Amino acid sequence: QVQLVESGGGLVQPGGSLRLSCAASGSIFSINARGWYRQAPGKQRELVAAITSGGSINYADSVKGRFTISGDSAKNTVYLQMNSLKPEDTAVYYCNADARTGLGSPRAYWGQGTQVTVSS
Repeated sequence: QVQLVESGGGLVQPGGSLRLSCAASGSIFSINARGWYRQAPGKQRELVAAITSGGSINYADSVKGRFTISGDSAKNTVYLQMNSLKPEDTAVYYCNADARTGLGSPRAYWGQGTQVTVSS
């Protein structure tokens, strides 16, 4: 009932930048938090960045100072600005929303992912 669509992934050289976007749609009652996760080949999915509706932000140590998460509540869209990209940033990036579709507790919703490849 909640759809998340990521965009902005692609191939970029080391040191380059990309901006990912994720728009949420569907029967959304409220969104408590948005986040970006990534999963590299052979590795577990990890939190990259998250932002709550109250403005609290959390980043993985590996991306601090390089990545910035932001959102546009009017568009139900969250962004991930990625600068100074490294080959180890190569992964499928997944958008997450902690959302309610009605009464009750929020649950996690996920996008299908977008590939980010950092290579020369």
